[in-house]
Amino acid sequence: MTEPQVWTLIGVFAAALFGMLTLMSTTFIRVVRTEISSLRHELKADMATGFAAVRADITRLDGRMDRLDGRMDRLEERVDSIDNDVQALTKRSYGIE
Repeated sequence: MTEPQVWTLIGVFAAALFGMLTLMSTTFIRVVRTEISSLRHELKADMATGFAAVRADITRLDGRMDRLDGRMDRLEERVDSIDNDVQALTKRSYGIE
């Protein structure tokens, strides 16, 4: 262990090992960043599609609610008309006028 060549080889191997460790960790970090970025873009696209479907459903339900409001208004008018007719018949039957 006193030979300079041995210490030189130890230094070269240590530097090579440290360099490989640095290279692998840098490559790994780049791969992870790329995969996370890809996943982010896929999720954004899927969420946009889902939101569009929900918006379409809400629009469709708004149309149905408008039709239902119209039907309820017509039903209310008919009930009011029937109520007036029943009141008139009741007054006529019992002679209340």
